[in-house]
Amino acid sequence: MRSHRLAWIAALTLLPLAAPCPAASTDAVRLVVIASASQPLKLAPDRDDLRNIYLKKIFIDDDGRRLIPVNLPPGTPLRALFASRLIGMGEPQLADYWNRQYFQGVSPPYVLASQQAVVRFVATTPGAIGYIASCHLDERVRVLLVVDPAIDPAAAGCGEPAAH
Repeated sequence: MRSHRLAWIAALTLLPLAAPCPAASTDAVRLVVIASASQPLKLAPDRDDLRNIYLKKIFIDDDGRRLIPVNLPPGTPLRALFASRLIGMGEPQLADYWNRQYFQGVSPPYVLASQQAVVRFVATTPGAIGYIASCHLDERVRVLLVVDPAIDPAAAGCGEPAAH
């Protein structure tokens, strides 16, 4: 009887260690637009401004610094979500838009291979703007806009290693 009681006490003592971390279960993952924390833009963009920056209708900030929007690769869930929620186009419509713009001398935003690459590029490139899942945020970048209230952490690549 005494061994059963000790087993219950041990189980109840260790139970909090097996429970999920409250912070992990309450922190929603969000799609965010980012800029460098150390090289601030002279621009306080709203959704329309960011849409126009990504469509390359706005090229410079208020100080005349060139703005450099970057994209994730086509076909990635985060890019599709960004295109539909912020730009207001599906990927096929956006591809058509850039085909037309290309023949007018306007190139689409640079494409970077991963969210970690976006963080590194934005953190070190004056005027760069990118988008990532909030689970990839670090001290090198700051949030300009939260695009989506909550997204699926797995689809957002939150299991990938942190950017450093």
